[in-house]
Amino acid sequence: MATTEDDGDAMRGIILAGGSGTRLHPMTSITSKQLLPVYDKPLIYYPLSVLMLAGIRDILIISTPQHRAAFRQLLGDGAPLGLRLRYATQPEPRGLADALLIGRDFAGSGPVCLILGDNLFYGHEFPAMLRREVEKLDGCTLFGYPVADPERYGVAVLDDSSRLVAVEEKPASPRGNLAVTGLYLYDNEAVRYAAELRPSPRGELEITDLNMRFVADGRARLVNLGRGTAWLDTGTADSLLEAGQFVQVMQKRQGVQIACLEEVAYRMRYIDDDRLGALVRDLGPGSTQGRYLARVLGSGQRW
Repeated sequence: MATTEDDGDAMRGIILAGGSGTRLHPMTSITSKQLLPVYDKPLIYYPLSVLMLAGIRDILIISTPQHRAAFRQLLGDGAPLGLRLRYATQPEPRGLADALLIGRDFAGSGPVCLILGDNLFYGHEFPAMLRREVEKLDGCTLFGYPVADPERYGVAVLDDSSRLVAVEEKPASPRGNLAVTGLYLYDNEAVRYAAELRPSPRGELEITDLNMRFVADGRARLVNLGRGTAWLDTGTADSLLEAGQFVQVMQKRQGVQIACLEEVAYRMRYIDDDRLGALVRDLGPGSTQGRYLARVLGSGQRW
């Protein structure tokens, strides 16, 4: 298990970047799905940037044993970005809730944000909203997104007061159209609850079962991302292509970068002007990324 120093009750982040990626074969026969490109960046950059935007700097990346070294080679210890990155492995798919058991020691006694390594979130108001939700967490906070095909997802069921009363996994007759996304905020109790789960018929510790434990306790709530926020997963070749096209269009039209880790670190005040300037010099004036970060540095704008 991964460990880190106990620095209080600050929320820590876990990225689950394991799995076999069978739906993306043959691309994933030689690399992890989360290392595939989504337009101009590796897929792992997108969930990592979400955690950074949430104010989270201690992050555990869980991958398969054969890909752990590649993630470390790409991201290192996180120090150049003002982060503290750790790595752990999931030898075989054992369910999403298993991430909390692998990261039990890493989580310590504080709250945890779990994000799936193949999810992409984007929206102007999304980072500020996420930071607010981190601050007021009490139990479990899930994020719902309206979809046209809810039978393919875990679906949030709300009562007449918009209170979360159930999460149904891939229901044949959905009672709503709010899919539960791959982003979860948990009190530390989630670690204990995950340890008490029993494997489902497919032999995995199901995240829906964990979420329903909080629902049963009356300590689960759902935030509807709704319009103004984009949520994409990238589990198939089509969805991977669509995500890349989305990023390409948004970056070209708005002249900004999505999931630019150096920019996020600077604007979130994880690194200072000198550090960003050093990163710009390392990239060189001939690189597109270097020129972009030079403009970021010149703006001096922080969040």
